[in-house]
Amino acid sequence: QVRVVESGGGSVQPDGSLKISCVAGGNAFQSDVMAWYRQAPGHQRELVASVNHFGTSVFAEFVKGRFTISKETAKNTMHMQMNALEPGDTGNYLCNLKRTFPSAGDYWGQGTQVTVVG
Repeated sequence: QVRVVESGGGSVQPDGSLKISCVAGGNAFQSDVMAWYRQAPGHQRELVASVNHFGTSVFAEFVKGRFTISKETAKNTMHMQMNALEPGDTGNYLCNLKRTFPSAGDYWGQGTQVTVVG
């Protein structure tokens, strides 16, 4: 079992910025894909962004140009810088680690709350 822990959420006014982080326990492997999902009350969980072991990232259309991802592979850590936040970005942001090799795994953290209100 891999422990996944998020941090850095909070409350911010519209057009503000936040940086959230995710640390996964243990070693990193080339098959790892780390991702951010978010879930707001009454809404389905949705994929926000993902980054693979080699640093290639993919973003949902609704955050392109506003959010960026950085990764510290040696520390199995991922950061997401969120700029120009909108009320619609409010939700619980969950970190996910998917791994296929050397053994398959799908690991989730508890999430960190991001609230955009002003």
